[in-house]
Amino acid sequence: MTRIDTKFAQLAEQGTKAFVAYIMAGDPDTERSLELMRGLPGAGVDVIELGLPFTDPMADGATIQLAGQRALDAGMTLEKTLQMVREFRSEDDTTPIVLMGYYNPIYSRGVDKFLVDAKEAGIDGLIVVDLPPEEDAELCIPAQKAGLNFIRLATPTTDDDRLPKVLQNTSGFVYYVSITGITGAAAAQATDVGPEVARIKAKTDLPVIVGFGIRTPDTSRDIASVADGCVVGSAIVSEMASGKPVSEVLDFVKSLSDGAHSA
Repeated sequence: MTRIDTKFAQLAEQGTKAFVAYIMAGDPDTERSLELMRGLPGAGVDVIELGLPFTDPMADGATIQLAGQRALDAGMTLEKTLQMVREFRSEDDTTPIVLMGYYNPIYSRGVDKFLVDAKEAGIDGLIVVDLPPEEDAELCIPAQKAGLNFIRLATPTTDDDRLPKVLQNTSGFVYYVSITGITGAAAAQATDVGPEVARIKAKTDLPVIVGFGIRTPDTSRDIASVADGCVVGSAIVSEMASGKPVSEVLDFVKSLSDGAHSA
């Protein structure tokens, strides 16, 4: 049981939907990014999705691309991201952390070394968006052997022929991408998402969490009401990019988590 598995078991027992918050490691700098991360659990965040900055983030829209560039310009690296997790873990040993990013930095570090370091730092799961199921031997299966969940994305174009392959080695939860396209590109609609979540849940016992296109407490509630929870990323990253104090950004996060938890 990872922290992710434990958290979802607790939420299911309580009959509560999950709220997952995405932030970019090192945006706009390490100090403010860590301050935000440390404040997320108190703002009602059940799972933290920590973005690993990368130069070619093909799944991300302009908001998260720019956040990654700010982080890289400020000197953020994979090693510094893991150190950020270690510092978070010195105060919080229970909140699940999912590292979301792309394979190149992991490959460059070496898969075996990365998995040892990630587990030691306190990472619980991975989302690596450019490794399809056909490449599970590359990272997914070694990660699970190391005790990390490997979370796969399903999308509106994942048809019934493809879905079993996507679910085959997925663990922790399934991340359903509510729209076709990149992060922050359009608004999620519960009427569209609900039937798709039901289709996935008919094939797996894993929680299904919906992300992309969620920007308001009302949408957070509406989407969580037809799934096991929701993810918000670009809207939170935008708040940080505006230069607001971290406390104000956390107030915004709290409004989103309240929305999801009220579903």
